[in-house]
Amino acid sequence: MITLVRRCAALCALGTLTALAGCAGAPGTPGHAGRPDRTAAATAAPSPSAPPTLAPGPAGLTPVFTNGSRKHGRTVALTFDADMTADQGRRAAAGERFDNPALVATLRRLKVPATFFMTGRWAEEYAGQAKDIGRDPLFEVANHSYSHHAFTGSCYGLPTVPAARMRADMERAFAAFRTAGVAHPVPYFRFPGGCYDRQALRALAPGGVTAVQWDVVSGDAFATDSGAVARQVLDGVRPGSVVVMHCTRSAAPATERALRTIVPELRERGYRFVRVSEQIRSSGAAGTAGARG
Repeated sequence: MITLVRRCAALCALGTLTALAGCAGAPGTPGHAGRPDRTAAATAAPSPSAPPTLAPGPAGLTPVFTNGSRKHGRTVALTFDADMTADQGRRAAAGERFDNPALVATLRRLKVPATFFMTGRWAEEYAGQAKDIGRDPLFEVANHSYSHHAFTGSCYGLPTVPAARMRADMERAFAAFRTAGVAHPVPYFRFPGGCYDRQALRALAPGGVTAVQWDVVSGDAFATDSGAVARQVLDGVRPGSVVVMHCTRSAAPATERALRTIVPELRERGYRFVRVSEQIRSSGAAGTAGARG
């Protein structure tokens, strides 16, 4: 099987064509700020039902969550990036599908909680689906920017959001969710391409979000072999893992089929599926930190 790093690099080279988010590299590869050095404590939630956020990182930067505790039970969070860039409307109008209703139906049939990281442009294009996902107690909707443009100067060929507009781009996505009828999005943000630096973390800090990365790359971007995707996930998952996948039919066609293998196998191994909010709440400061300088 292609190694994680080689597969990820190959997918990210293709990602300049369709701007999928989850093809960001493993920690240490270009465009990834890596696992930050210091740990921030989780803030107390105002009520048991409120989604938890983490305290600001060093120098007041946006905190970053990568994975949950390795010691507090076998939990795993499946996350799905609903990618659509600001300039892909013509492709959608021509019939390209950036949604994947069958994947959502499979999660429901298998009773799998999940977190969807939507771009605002996706929520505009598929407003009915965004509203439906946002109202399902199995799921939670988080922010993946409005435009799916990069928040760093070099990120797999994606166009770049100027620092002065980064927070506005994030807020525009939240506004798109409200317009679509997503009543309670969670205060989590995933950087397009997984690319961030201190400037990006500083720009988003006033918005009070927690940045959510991952520790398992599924390799589903552009993949047609569902078995290979399933093996990559199953080989990478550890207690507390956050898995990055996609729910875009045209660019990740094998993901739904892969889930039919991944879910029963992980349950057989004793894993319990949770949303990102539960990983953050139960793990406290595990997997969190500020940015590297």
